[in-house]
Amino acid sequence: MLADRGFDGLTLRAVATAMGASTGLLTHYFPNKRELLRCALEVLGERAENRPRRTAPAAGLAALRTALLDILPLEADAAAANRIWVGSWDVALADPELAREHAARYRRARERLELHALAAQQHGELPPGSSAADLATAAQGFALGLVVQALFAPDEFPPERQIRLLDAWLAGVGREAGGSDGNGPDAGGLTSSSAAPGPAAAPPAGSG
Repeated sequence: MLADRGFDGLTLRAVATAMGASTGLLTHYFPNKRELLRCALEVLGERAENRPRRTAPAAGLAALRTALLDILPLEADAAAANRIWVGSWDVALADPELAREHAARYRRARERLELHALAAQQHGELPPGSSAADLATAAQGFALGLVVQALFAPDEFPPERQIRLLDAWLAGVGREAGGSDGNGPDAGGLTSSSAAPGPAAAPPAGSG
């Protein structure tokens, strides 16, 4: 329902109709739309945490790349999940409590990315003088921006282009660790051609 109608369409009446129940019965569990929205976001968060993920071929930069691939809308299921999460931003921004919960979700995702960034620094694949937390934040920001563009213009940002753009971004960051000769790390030796989409990965856009 959320993928088709968005959060504006998530009403007590619509949910009751979809469940074949009365609105009165539903309000016993959800006294208002806000509680219904909060429940929907919690369910989405749990699904995102437990979703299938790609297996990284190696630790460090390759693992960071794999985690970022899991964020992108490379498959139909991932695109649908990302539409829901991007649609939830407006709802969360309008409610301080929901905004805090959303911020916590993205913070947890950044912390997971930070572990990969730190390992990449230890392997000499990312600049050692940079903050791993900042690198993770930049990586998450890049992925989220690419998610939004791919959702609005899927024909302009097909999966293969998303992967190519991600690899180019990672290569640019990696070159800083390898010097100015352009011989920096290459995300564990992976190339765009080796990045065929894996299992459906439904992220909270950027929930990692």
